[in-house]
Amino acid sequence: MEGTIRCDANYVPLSPISFLERSAVVYRDRLSLVYDHHVSFTWRQTRDRCVKMASSLASRFHIARHDVVAVLAPNIPEMYELHFAVPMAGAVLCSLNIRHDSAMVSTLLKHSSAKLIFVDYQFIDVAKGAIDIMLNSMSAVPQLVLIPDSSEFSLQPKSHILEYQTLLDMGSLDFEIRRPIDECDPIALNYTSGTTSNPKGVVYSHRGAYLNSLAAVLLNELPSISVYLWTVPMFHCNGWCMTWALAAQGGTNVCVRAVTAKGIFESISRHKVTHMSGAPTVLNMIINAPATERLPLPGKVLVMTGGAPPPSQVVFGMEQLGFDVCHSYGLTETYGPGTICTWKPEWNSLPLDERAKIKSRQGVNHIGLEEVDIKDPVTMKSVPWDSKTIGEVMLRGNTIMNGYLKDTKATQEAFKDGWFRSGDLGVRHSDGYIELKDRAKDIIISGGENISTIEVESVLFRHPGVLEAAVVARPDDHWGETPCAFVKLKEGYKLNSNDLIAFCKQNLPHYMAPRTVVFDELPKTSTGKTQKFLLREKAKAMGSLSSKGKSKL
Repeated sequence: MEGTIRCDANYVPLSPISFLERSAVVYRDRLSLVYDHHVSFTWRQTRDRCVKMASSLASRFHIARHDVVAVLAPNIPEMYELHFAVPMAGAVLCSLNIRHDSAMVSTLLKHSSAKLIFVDYQFIDVAKGAIDIMLNSMSAVPQLVLIPDSSEFSLQPKSHILEYQTLLDMGSLDFEIRRPIDECDPIALNYTSGTTSNPKGVVYSHRGAYLNSLAAVLLNELPSISVYLWTVPMFHCNGWCMTWALAAQGGTNVCVRAVTAKGIFESISRHKVTHMSGAPTVLNMIINAPATERLPLPGKVLVMTGGAPPPSQVVFGMEQLGFDVCHSYGLTETYGPGTICTWKPEWNSLPLDERAKIKSRQGVNHIGLEEVDIKDPVTMKSVPWDSKTIGEVMLRGNTIMNGYLKDTKATQEAFKDGWFRSGDLGVRHSDGYIELKDRAKDIIISGGENISTIEVESVLFRHPGVLEAAVVARPDDHWGETPCAFVKLKEGYKLNSNDLIAFCKQNLPHYMAPRTVVFDELPKTSTGKTQKFLLREKAKAMGSLSSKGKSKL
């Protein structure tokens, strides 16, 4: 169009860095971070600390644009600061899962080519072990910076390892922040759960992080006076982008080293928490907390859940306690939340259990994502909005990853036909809302019938004695596969397999009911997801429940 021009005045690359710079002015004296009883910072202090750390990274370690800086730490203030300090140095933040062992950490450090790793004192042995493994096969390894705990930990004797505060003190406030040259430049590298032989490094851009953070503000209805409790790991999709979203609104970050039901209630009471997030496992922990650990909520607490479809019974339990639950869905490749079960006022008049069922849907694309659809993965045609036809969840928009680091083939497969293929199976309801039915690899095919493990798990959760449940396929000579349920009971309950199988048959078509029930602890990732691949291995090792031609339901 005639008269238009692109210049420095109307084109500045988008970056979450700007959120912190603005809050350091607008909310300069408001609390940005609180931790335990002895650590607190204002937004001005947080900005200054991040600038000084960026300065030290550039001068002390010669960190350049696009270099990778790793961190292995829980939800502590330093972990939060590195989400700004590392990008301010022009580098890429790689947050590692604190449950990884030395072998996995060494693999990811090697794959990412990290120049430096910040390590919380609790994980120093893991990091040292990883570096020792790397030294056996390569000469250049990441330098290590220790994050000590001032109240609980000191090195005896004093170690030669550089400490976080010492490095920060070396920095200068005169450092010129390295904003991205192109907003599609990388800001973060997050690893999906994969095998040591094939890690998938998901690359986030400044642009995507900026847009998804603003979407997170809207999804969480985050006002500037919000107080956010960190119960979702910051290393997981950069805390679902809430690390940057809180800075956009000048809210207060309540950091906690470990997540427990007692600690959640105490933090909410002490800090007047208004928002938190967590996988359904965290919600389950809250609703099953003993009465001695519960405290009354000082006000409404909005909880965003995701990471795994929440059983409606868990949503129901949270709302009975006074929490307001909203449900999002996404993957590491979508910067965390990609869809939201946007609530409609007309649903408020429905019974609580009906509202809970609606809230357990994955919903519609959020304001920062262009499209979500359920498609036939072969024909790429959209499935009808009939609540029955199953297809693959596909997404596209500006908040989808740049791609997988050093893996062009996997990137091309993920983006085949111009959509990001999630690998999740679902249906679309008549109102356009999507609902997951299963991961493609988790769906059970028994006698030619597709069985959604999510539906079976939802029924199991309705039993008053069930604390946790996961359903996987058990190989069967006659049916091909049959549902196998792994269940953890609530304390004090005594049930046998037949009790739960009968309960499921009362609430499901008989072919969908589990034919095997195993009472055991459920293995989990650090983000609360059940590790179904381990359960599938256990079910496979059980062998067939029936002989060919000699089985009946």
